[in-house]
Amino acid sequence: MRDDDDLSRQAPADDPVYAPPCAPALPEPAIAPLSPARGTLALLWPFFLLLVMGLLWGATVPLAKLATQGGAHPLGLTFWQGAGGAAITFVFCLIRRRLPSLQRAHVVFYLFCGLIGSVIPGAMLFYAAPHLPAGIIAITLAAVPLMTYGASFALRLDRLTPARLLGILLGLLGVLLIVGPESSLPDRAMVGWVFLSLTASAFYTLENIFVTLRRPPGSDSLALVCGMLAMSAIYMLPVVWLTDSFVPLGTRWGVTEFSVLGMMVFSALAYALFLYVIETSGPVFASQTAYIITIAGVFWGILIFDERHSWWIWAALAVMIAGLALVTPKEKKAGL
Repeated sequence: MRDDDDLSRQAPADDPVYAPPCAPALPEPAIAPLSPARGTLALLWPFFLLLVMGLLWGATVPLAKLATQGGAHPLGLTFWQGAGGAAITFVFCLIRRRLPSLQRAHVVFYLFCGLIGSVIPGAMLFYAAPHLPAGIIAITLAAVPLMTYGASFALRLDRLTPARLLGILLGLLGVLLIVGPESSLPDRAMVGWVFLSLTASAFYTLENIFVTLRRPPGSDSLALVCGMLAMSAIYMLPVVWLTDSFVPLGTRWGVTEFSVLGMMVFSALAYALFLYVIETSGPVFASQTAYIITIAGVFWGILIFDERHSWWIWAALAVMIAGLALVTPKEKKAGL
């Protein structure tokens, strides 16, 4: 559980920001906040938006599980994630009058990120979804920022500090708490699917690092997301045709169809909100959505599927959140 934000060469070296899956973005010139009122309400508005986008992104995990349980093929879902997300974000791009660029550097960016940031990890998560509790998938996605910081240290894109090293180690401990104890998972056969979900997180990490190094200068964040998702749909179109895995959204709608639609709409809205919060409140503040995505994924799993987790899983969630807290950069200035 789609990007928010990335470890940009334009940002201070000690202030990398986690990008939630499929949402590469950089701090852009600040614009006047569209908060509905001044005073206390204006101060609470960014926190409300942070909560909303975390709940939306977190909800995509159980929606994927509902869709696959209803018979939707993982490859067909991967296609719709790209095609639907591209269509919705394109509308936002039209409204903002910042369409995806077709310059060579941008197209190369779409090609690479569409593959490693959408097609491969998306398909992996959709294959794992029917075999794992939604809460477990949400916890494995919390490994993305931890892996990203670990990779940034290895590539010397960021400096190593004791606190962040401890955060990465806590993330590793969280994984061990999930797959190690015999009683941690409802079924030991789930261990392989947990590792598949973690592999998806590794691909999201690779995307974050690529965005750090190869983001086209002066590019618009939402336009990049739109182009990347469109490219992922183009990748998947021949795949779903050859494998006969297309998920039809016909006239008779049920749980599966509404789940697919919800995934597309929720992800696109969360992307738009994420970029808006970056522009109005800063990338460091926006990066804290990682906490809410993880906790919301667990919450939605309990609410929708009545999931019950062992104490090992709750311990894994706690140490993952602690790890996130240690690797998340702090604001250098007071206020938002």
